[in-house]
Amino acid sequence: MPLLELASITKQFPGVKALDGVSFDLREGEIHALCGENGAGKSTLIKTLCGYYPAGTYGGEIRLSGQRVEFSGMRSAEEHGIALIAQELALVPELTVAENLVLGREPVRGGLIDWAEVRALARRALERVGLDVDPERPIKDLGIGQQQMVEIAKALLKDARILVLDEPTAALTESGVRTLLSLLGDLRARGVSCIYISHRLEEVFEIADRITVLRDGRSITTQPRAELTPDKVISLMVGREVTNLYPCPPPPEGPVALAVDRWSVEDAGHPGRFVLRDVSFEVRAGEVLGVGGLMGAGRTALVSTIFGAATSRVTGSISVLGRPAAPPFRSPAEAIASGIALVSEDRKRYGLVLESTLLDNLTLATLRRFVKGLFLDHTEREVKALEQMRALRTKAPGPLALANQLSGGNQQKIVIGKWLMAGPRVLLLDEPTRGIDVGAKAEIYRLIHDLAAGGLAVVLVSSELPELLGMSHRVLILTQGRMTACLDRKDATAERVMAAATKKVTE
Repeated sequence: MPLLELASITKQFPGVKALDGVSFDLREGEIHALCGENGAGKSTLIKTLCGYYPAGTYGGEIRLSGQRVEFSGMRSAEEHGIALIAQELALVPELTVAENLVLGREPVRGGLIDWAEVRALARRALERVGLDVDPERPIKDLGIGQQQMVEIAKALLKDARILVLDEPTAALTESGVRTLLSLLGDLRARGVSCIYISHRLEEVFEIADRITVLRDGRSITTQPRAELTPDKVISLMVGREVTNLYPCPPPPEGPVALAVDRWSVEDAGHPGRFVLRDVSFEVRAGEVLGVGGLMGAGRTALVSTIFGAATSRVTGSISVLGRPAAPPFRSPAEAIASGIALVSEDRKRYGLVLESTLLDNLTLATLRRFVKGLFLDHTEREVKALEQMRALRTKAPGPLALANQLSGGNQQKIVIGKWLMAGPRVLLLDEPTRGIDVGAKAEIYRLIHDLAAGGLAVVLVSSELPELLGMSHRVLILTQGRMTACLDRKDATAERVMAAATKKVTE
């Protein structure tokens, strides 16, 4: 008998049938992968399972060990041994790591919180996921990948029988992924069951026992991993074959578009320490320069400070489009005026205004162009926004739709479209395919290829080695804030990249 069964689950939203009779089961000690494009129904299904959508708001049955269960909320599901690690982080930025880990389940002694026990629990939980951070450090001071690992540690503290992981490695580097997959293997050996949702099929085929594919709110198939291939799963997900995932970029022939020399960035929390030190490189027009490295290597700090979004002291010089070398930009406005644009790794926090329309989001960086006299020319704005949406093949009802109504892949297109409307000459992409499905990834890769072929200089930060190697002309590797290698496409292998990323750095 399966440990968990979801039988003919249906879920309706106004005008949309998100789930249409989905059936799914999970065995004890099994890792069962759930695959599908954004909008296929994966998140709706697990939110139904985990009590986010309580009993009475959906059709069908949920059964645990053969007994029908109904959850009134997420706490109710947790009491039945089901823990969710959601794609959207559920952490309180102002609280410490330790406080977040025990939030709502604080150990008490004599009517007061036992802080010694809190710290002990936090240390054990962090050690379990291989995260070396101070438990007393505020969550807001951690990178998004580190925050994701804290979220995983928090779920494991609940000692759940069923662990539901929604894109748990989306913000992790290769070493972080290895740590997590090893951890899940250990949990499986101890009888913990996992539902694993990921767009990274290489992970799915490494860790999953069985795979269920959803498409358009329906369960298409459930098969043992050994009976499927990545190409077969992709075709089942999208209803068509996806070939040539990484289009070969043409060789760059343009002049140097961006030159960075001896770039150093101080650690905002520790004056005198550096998150980047003496990094120098050039990017030519038409070139895709990949930037790789382990978590904390300084990749995001590099592109964000080039864009003028520094929170600490930056030294070095920068030259854009052959202009004389100048000090670092003091603000993003200066970078934009010089022809640089940045697509942040956290699109929902830094790239979009989720409650605003696509029209507003697309024209946010170029509003001055649409001013006629004392007013905005809304008709012209809408025409240009619609042109950009069509050029990027964005799936949306129209420019007046809200950004939070779109799938992750289409939200990413809107962020990229916003900057393309500004006409940049250098595009900085920080994890541009994080949390989007393989079909949307293929479209983003094709877009990057076309932009580079059109003469745009692209700096691509990625935690996914296949993406980094497949899309880049050269790969720059950072280790503890230092550049340890810059490999040409023909020399950039997974082994060489990882060797450079793990190289010991001496001051």
